Amino acid sequence: MQFPEIPEIDTHAAEKAIERQARLTKPAGSLGRLESLSVQLAGITAKERPMFPRKAVILMAADHGVALEGISAYPSTVTAQMVANIANQGAAVNVIARQNDARVVVVDMGVAQDLGALSGVVHHNLAKGSQNMRRGPAMSRAMAEEAIDVGMRVLRKQVQDGLDLVALGEMGIGNTTAAAAVGAVITGSPVEAMTGRGTGLDDAGLAHKVEVIREAIAVNHPNPKDALDVLAKVGGLDIAGLVGVIIAAAAARLPVVVDGYISAAATLAAVELAPGVKPYLIASHLSVERGHAILCDYLDLAPLFDLQLRLGEGSGAVLAFPIIESAARILNEMATFDEAGVSQHV
Repeated sequence: MQFPEIPEIDTHAAEKAIERQARLTKPAGSLGRLESLSVQLAGITAKERPMFPRKAVILMAADHGVALEGISAYPSTVTAQMVANIANQGAAVNVIARQNDARVVVVDMGVAQDLGALSGVVHHNLAKGSQNMRRGPAMSRAMAEEAIDVGMRVLRKQVQDGLDLVALGEMGIGNTTAAAAVGAVITGSPVEAMTGRGTGLDDAGLAHKVEVIREAIAVNHPNPKDALDVLAKVGGLDIAGLVGVIIAAAAARLPVVVDGYISAAATLAAVELAPGVKPYLIASHLSVERGHAILCDYLDLAPLFDLQLRLGEGSGAVLAFPIIESAARILNEMATFDEAGVSQHV
């Protein structure tokens, strides 16, 4: 599969941001990660003074055949119900997005129930959910490629509409199971270390979920050196769609704000397929899902905060928008020592 060229980080813009940070009216380094984040943003956008007025979260929705194995506390019908709720502006991500003047783009990648012409949804349904990966591949390699391509096309359309900053979101009952499988295979981590309680499983449910993932990996033999093979065999349409969003966003010089566990699994696959995306990534929060910390460490991404979130939807990523915008605005708007008439040295 061919991916678009991803430009390298603009070192000139980053260096200019470093120089300006050194002249701002504050002790050097006193704003900590906001300073390094502003430099990253300058390098990503190739702008010495980056700004992010147009923001969106792209939320990929799909069902997972493995939900038939009882690995979630909720039935698969909840996926379609929650997609309708998001389309009607009633979910947590909608509330947080409104507060941050960001749009929510919800994409039907593979919801099992027919959403018809439900308004407020981008319709790209490739299948009525993935297959049950405990019994065989979640999807064909061709379908995984198609899902990635859809993700890239969705992102490009949003760029045409005006976009400066993008967050990753998802919705799909069973997707923490797929994320754990993808993460375990690619990182080589034990399945039990990658598997969390998802929607709230008890101890017995968690043990069953671990066993289902182990069996799915054993049945499908995904190649850890081939992320596309992993996505096809034990991934999902929502995760593959996010891979496309990440790659196309990096190609367009957009910062990509990673949400929680499922988004991190998609990010892991995207980095394997297109390593050039790595400098474009910003980890928003540390999820309660136990495997998320492993993925962040593997990707060398340090989350901006930990609020013990595990909702998904892109909720944590959108919560990071004001932090990211603050970093940029400090770089852009804070007075320098010369401008303020403040002595820089004793």
